[in-house]
Amino acid sequence: MQDKGLCQRQMRQLLLLLRRFLQGPRPVSFPLGDCCVLLGLSAWLLIWISSPVWAIVQHPSQSQILEAIEKGQEGARSRNPPNTLYWRFGESEADFLPHGFLMTKLSGIAVMSGHFALRGELPTTQEIQRVVDEEALQIVVMIFGDSPTFAMDSYLLLKQGNRLLKPDRIRFDARASSINQRHGKPVFRAKIVASFVYGTFDLEAPTTIKVFPGAGGEFTFDLNFSAIP
Repeated sequence: MQDKGLCQRQMRQLLLLLRRFLQGPRPVSFPLGDCCVLLGLSAWLLIWISSPVWAIVQHPSQSQILEAIEKGQEGARSRNPPNTLYWRFGESEADFLPHGFLMTKLSGIAVMSGHFALRGELPTTQEIQRVVDEEALQIVVMIFGDSPTFAMDSYLLLKQGNRLLKPDRIRFDARASSINQRHGKPVFRAKIVASFVYGTFDLEAPTTIKVFPGAGGEFTFDLNFSAIP
């Protein structure tokens, strides 16, 4: 709150100095000290306005939505699969190591826009609004095992500081898909999807995703939510 108050005071001071510059009858007598303050605050304001907005966004602005739509269209022009626009974490699937992605509102709009752009279309206002109205952040994790049922009863938690947060909803592949072989044995891939309602977790906090496959063991992923748009 202190930073917000400082920002507001600086904005008021900058606007006051601009008004004096524009309306003052004798610009030559404008104090040199105020000129320096004006230039410094102007530079600060330019940096502040042009800086990207970080942290997972619960209530996207119109400009953020438009940027996400353009990001999806740009991905389609580059022939990149739309799903790659989700914020990803973990290792690569080629090594059969756990990995996943976050389905935030802005990434969801970008992915949807990419799918539509590949067909030469744009998502409708109603379709975009459905993404904006999502009540929960979805976390998707892919895990690998050596049997079709290894992911049965898998679970996922978030750890923020001393808090362990349970998902509002969770689902998993009761029967995993066989995707390849390793050392002559089949490798199975399963998906875990957990939903965390906005407002129940800190959108800007360092976070650990803790995954517990049904067959035993634990995987963790350390993320900084404040660095995820």
